[in-house]
Amino acid sequence: MDRDGRPGWLPSLGFAFLSFNCGMAIYRSGGDPSSVAFIAVAYLALVALFLCLHLLEQAPAQAGRRRRPLKVAVWGLSTLLTLMFSLKVAAIMPIWGAVAVWGMGIGTIAAGFYAFFVHREAP
Repeated sequence: MDRDGRPGWLPSLGFAFLSFNCGMAIYRSGGDPSSVAFIAVAYLALVALFLCLHLLEQAPAQAGRRRRPLKVAVWGLSTLLTLMFSLKVAAIMPIWGAVAVWGMGIGTIAAGFYAFFVHREAP
């Protein structure tokens, strides 16, 4: 981050790379509406997640009430992305692989919930 709150050149480059790759994925999807919808929702969720993470980092640690909706948004968006990608990956795996993918996805979601809402840091 720059001193005035704008992202530096490296996050901007990463965002441009993400945007380019999503555009190419939509182009290569062959006009399949479900693929285009998946790419668009994943892209929008990632952008919203990065924005919420930025706002969460900027919020003072003492402002618990102000941070709670941001934590809910970050956990919700990361849960959405985990479920979306688990669904896509599990669909091309054998059954034992799909079970492993879903197990890791659910474990990640549960660990994120614990880290954001249950665990309390020592004073």
